[in-house]
Amino acid sequence: MNILVCIKQVPDTTEIKIDPVTNTLIREGVPSIVNTFDTFALETAAKLKDADPTTRIIVASMGPEQAKEALKTCLSVGADKAYLASDRAFGGSDTLATSYVLSCTVKEIEKREGAPFDLIFCGKQAIDGDTAQVGPELAEHLNYPQITNALEVSLVGGKVRARRETEDGYEVVDATLPAVVTVTKTAYDPRYASVKSKMAANRAEIPMLTAADIAIDTSRSGLKGSPTKVKKTYVPVRKKGGVKIQEETGEIAAQKLTALLSDAGII
Repeated sequence: MNILVCIKQVPDTTEIKIDPVTNTLIREGVPSIVNTFDTFALETAAKLKDADPTTRIIVASMGPEQAKEALKTCLSVGADKAYLASDRAFGGSDTLATSYVLSCTVKEIEKREGAPFDLIFCGKQAIDGDTAQVGPELAEHLNYPQITNALEVSLVGGKVRARRETEDGYEVVDATLPAVVTVTKTAYDPRYASVKSKMAANRAEIPMLTAADIAIDTSRSGLKGSPTKVKKTYVPVRKKGGVKIQEETGEIAAQKLTALLSDAGII
């Protein structure tokens, strides 16, 4: 079985900065990690590989060259090979443009590897965007069946079966292969890398795919290919910490609270 896991490198910080011109995140100089939900998607794929060692896992991402570090993290915990789609033409892509670029990336990787993917995993959503749109949109571009919010995944009778989370509880869904499955936070934690696997991942060469390599229509990528338009962005004002009142009696504490509120002009 051939599995592709789509991953995203996201900022590892609460200090979010926005480019006032493009209304996109400023990533330069910000520490990054593999998107949390994507780590569960990769672990789900790795568990299928544990059950069938002939399974091959490839990870792919779209982003700047620094995203190679996130891909190397994935190589250290179960992935066999990685590809990075990187081009200035991709910059500023919204979810629709991103899913289009990824769908072209999937086809190019299949061509280079000489075999189609049976399963494509994505994290439920990215923690920096929280849209949960790229996985389902990727399935639409590829015309594959999709299962979202998967908690557990297995292969039964040549189909993929997933126990998925819903607003009302849980349901079990089957889909024919090839299929796209988005994975939410699972009951099991992603595995840790060993020193040996980390060293091997650091030495790995990660091919970069440009817009020309994947033969995309550049009018459908980047800012010009993104129908979503951000009208306004802002960073919430950080509130100061509260004041803890500790007195011998409730009456004294109430008097102190009243005084503080009065001094602040609240009452």
